[in-house]
Amino acid sequence: MTIRVLLADDHAMFRSGMRAVLDTQPDLDCVAEVADGHAAVAETRRLRPDVAVLDVRMPKLDGLAATEAILSSPGNETRVLVLTTYDLDDYVYRALRAGASGFLLKSLPPEELLSAITVAARGDALIDPSVTRRLVARFTSSIEPVHGAPELDRLTSREREVLLLIADARSNAEIAAALHVGEETVKTHVSRVLAKLGLRDRVHAVVYAYRYGLVEPPR
Repeated sequence: MTIRVLLADDHAMFRSGMRAVLDTQPDLDCVAEVADGHAAVAETRRLRPDVAVLDVRMPKLDGLAATEAILSSPGNETRVLVLTTYDLDDYVYRALRAGASGFLLKSLPPEELLSAITVAARGDALIDPSVTRRLVARFTSSIEPVHGAPELDRLTSREREVLLLIADARSNAEIAAALHVGEETVKTHVSRVLAKLGLRDRVHAVVYAYRYGLVEPPR
């Protein structure tokens, strides 16, 4: 299956470089390049790409506001990856609150950006490893737990176990090892957890678990 990608960045050189990298991949198709946030929102709504890659700092509308606009649109199925040269917690916080599926630094090698696009397209979430631990500590500590998690009773006991392991930032391989099952089985459980709870991806499963007090924020 071909993954349709939109690129939004006000630096033409960066866009051209990313477009050139995407064009080398048979399963990725860059359907549009835009230079500002307003165009990113308009073209995403028009073209409905699988993944939109947005720079944080853009004219007219920044990447975070564009992310909020895209993901709040009724019927939207586009995943958003936010790219920046700045490793700042506030950017990550806003991106996650808006529903972004990933926050990545532009300094990553091209092959890792390509991998992130693939990860986002299949419904997983990815945050640059250099900010993940600090992000989880800060983001979850700001969430006031709410009693009575909606839809939680829809999960089987095994699916609840999987949710708690996702909240512990475990990969599929690590969850498989912990539960003594295969990775394909884990993928099935993760998909069911997300579907039953109406969550966009794994990052938002983490937020759900902390918000409803299923796990405690790291100290």
